[in-house]
Amino acid sequence: AAQNRVKAICLGCTVRTECLADALDNNVEFGVWGGMTERERRALLRRRPHVTSWRRLLETAQSEFERQSLLIEPVARVS
Repeated sequence: AAQNRVKAICLGCTVRTECLADALDNNVEFGVWGGMTERERRALLRRRPHVTSWRRLLETAQSEFERQSLLIEPVARVS
């Protein structure tokens, strides 16, 4: 329950991605970082053992998401 409250705080944080990348790159074992618990981070590290820079991976993914978001124009609804 406490971890869920902390994770909720992370949702609105402007440095959430950077925080998560730092925790993953430095194998931080305890606490909630970037909206993920230690258990969630361990599972992610196990699923992606060959990632050498989480910061680079997450920054690239975020940039691509933002780029794709700009390409999709909202569809106007006619009533």
